[in-house]
Amino acid sequence: MQLRGGHTWYGRFAKWAARVSGRPAVFALAMALIVAWFITGPIFRFNDTWQLAINTATTILTFLMVFVIQNTQSRDTQAIQIKRDELIRSTQARTTPCSTWRSWRSNNCKVRASLRVACPRSTQPAATGTGRHGTPDP
Repeated sequence: MQLRGGHTWYGRFAKWAARVSGRPAVFALAMALIVAWFITGPIFRFNDTWQLAINTATTILTFLMVFVIQNTQSRDTQAIQIKRDELIRSTQARTTPCSTWRSWRSNNCKVRASLRVACPRSTQPAATGTGRHGTPDP
C-alpha cells in the first residue's frame, strides 16, 4: 500500500523504528526492564513462567528488529550506490555501471531519471585531456 510521497507504510515504520531504537534512552529503558525482570525473580521463585516471559519478549523483539535492520541496510546500500554512481559520472570514467539504476525503488525516480540522461547505453570514448583512469589530468 503506497502512501503519499510514494512511501509504503512499512518503509515509514522501519525508518521510525530505526531512528527510535538507536537512541540511548531506549537502551536505558531496555536495561531497566531487564533489571526489573531480574529483581522479580525471587518473587516468582525463578520459575519457568518467569523465564518464559523474558525469553518470549526478547525473541519477538529480535525477530522484528531483523526486518527493520534489513530495511535500513537496504536504504543505506541504495544511497551509497547513488553516491558512487555520481562520483563516477563526475570524474568522467570510461565505463560506468549504469545498469544499477534499473533495480532501484520508485522513491529514487528523480535520481534514476538523471542517470538515464547522463549514462547512455553506448560507451563513448573519454574526453581529450583525461588521464589513464578517465580522470582529468592535473
